[in-house]
Amino acid sequence: MYSKILVILLALGFFSCGPTAQVKETQQKKWWKEAIVYQIYPRSFKDTDGDGIGDIKGIIEELDYIKSLGVTAIWLNPIYESPNFDNGYDVSDYRAIAEEYGGMEAFDTLLEEMHKRDLKIIMDIVVNHSSWEHPWFKASRSSRDNPYRDYYHWWPAEKGKPNYRYSLFDDKGDAWAYDSITDAYYLHYFAKQQPDLNWSNPKVKEEVVDILKFWAEKGVDGFRLDAFQFAAKDTTFPKFPEGYEKDFIQYYAMQEGLHDYLKLMYDEVFSKYNVMSVAEGAGRNFKEAHELVDADRNELSMAYAFDAVDLPNKEGYSPKIFKEVFTKWDNEFSEKGWISIFLSNHDQARLVSRFTDDNEEFRAVSAKMLHTFLLSMRGTPYLYYGDELGMTNIYFDSIEQYDDISTINSYKKTLSEGGDGETFLKHASKFSRDNGRTPMQWNASEKGGFTTGTPWLPVNENTKTINVVAQNEDSNSILNHFRAMTALRTSNPVLIYGDYELLDTEDQIYAYLRSYEGQKVLVVLNYSKEDSTLDLSNYKWSDILINNYQDLETADGKAVLKPYQAVILKLK
Repeated sequence: MYSKILVILLALGFFSCGPTAQVKETQQKKWWKEAIVYQIYPRSFKDTDGDGIGDIKGIIEELDYIKSLGVTAIWLNPIYESPNFDNGYDVSDYRAIAEEYGGMEAFDTLLEEMHKRDLKIIMDIVVNHSSWEHPWFKASRSSRDNPYRDYYHWWPAEKGKPNYRYSLFDDKGDAWAYDSITDAYYLHYFAKQQPDLNWSNPKVKEEVVDILKFWAEKGVDGFRLDAFQFAAKDTTFPKFPEGYEKDFIQYYAMQEGLHDYLKLMYDEVFSKYNVMSVAEGAGRNFKEAHELVDADRNELSMAYAFDAVDLPNKEGYSPKIFKEVFTKWDNEFSEKGWISIFLSNHDQARLVSRFTDDNEEFRAVSAKMLHTFLLSMRGTPYLYYGDELGMTNIYFDSIEQYDDISTINSYKKTLSEGGDGETFLKHASKFSRDNGRTPMQWNASEKGGFTTGTPWLPVNENTKTINVVAQNEDSNSILNHFRAMTALRTSNPVLIYGDYELLDTEDQIYAYLRSYEGQKVLVVLNYSKEDSTLDLSNYKWSDILINNYQDLETADGKAVLKPYQAVILKLK
């Protein structure tokens, strides 16, 4: 009896053993903070019916492989019904799975089999725009007084041509397309086949909430909102300064109304179904990033910022800048909010080809170094299919080889403006999105075990040596290092929730401490093709938790780091 009373009194706070430590927001536990996300481009993962296009059955067949990687969630690029002008990012039916992927029956099986293996699924939601073949747009363009007219942005031609808007994918760079049916222009920030939805229309908001509920009811565990920071627009379409397209994000992103749209999604869906939510982009500055993801904002789970992933595309990129950018983001989110950690996705060329060195001498060690980094930072790591093998760019040399609408239309635009086609193709060979979309390399056969038919994109010839079968059997492979690194992260909360402290080192060395609940680890990365020396005399360690070389050379308190060497030390 007395013990029951004591429990009640303690619960009510009548007794206290001293002040209660307040757990900061970044250390409040959530499943999506502990997740390791593996992104699959379904078209390229595995084809089981010989049509050359990856399908859901192929993903199901490889779920045990995916589970063996140590990842805990799968982000699927769009698999909805689509005419595929932009490989699924032009959706014609938000509640239907495309038959080329296996239809809804296959998806339901995938969901069931993933959940059996404790794998969560994150769906890509594309609602800044739809396909021009979506029934909404077909109705919208049919007449000016159609009930669906205001689902999109229209400008009547009798008012003159609307003020210029830049399009990311248009072959002329113009986001206004003339449509003769109703003598009007419609807006498309991406390709003309991707008209932008009008989020100022309450019916559009209702439609999207219903779509999200449909998938949440099915049991989907999270949503990634494609291009969503562009969804809010000033529908008077005022004139922008000349040349604004060079920094169009400042004019397109985070416009008035966007937070209202996200709060609606949170109130109606995200909070009710305990799903993870992340949007492409993280605002135009840190203030806006926090406004998107801080817990008390009730909007998104985490930020997905492009500052780091875009670095290799920029002049003057260096390891020094790499660590500065990641340190800046971590410091900004050390107390509130949460971020994503990634270096690759479907919109980028291959990880090892962009950030380090895909030549055979350094490809394996540098890929392992990048994985060590990605899986030892604070934030939810996103890994891209094939990166666990160190898959590389395919390096196309003619425009006819490309499938990507962005690359093809940018090439046309370059030529129409008098630009140099050869220079464009040289740049595209390294940075085009198609480099990151070539089929998964399962084995050493000509088609890499991806398909028995003709693959929609060529399989990289280096599948003869870079493939799952070969690396499974090699204890020293990139694949098995990847598995060791995911296991290390999963079993050490310090790598998830721990504080981050950058060490003052030479530019090519990236070293940082992670500390949490009395545990400390030191992560050391040599971001260089040359040996580098680091003074470790102030740090005493008990174990080397991971190392992408066989040993760590030390003498007189200093470590001599081999090219791209990456180690994590458990400190005493």
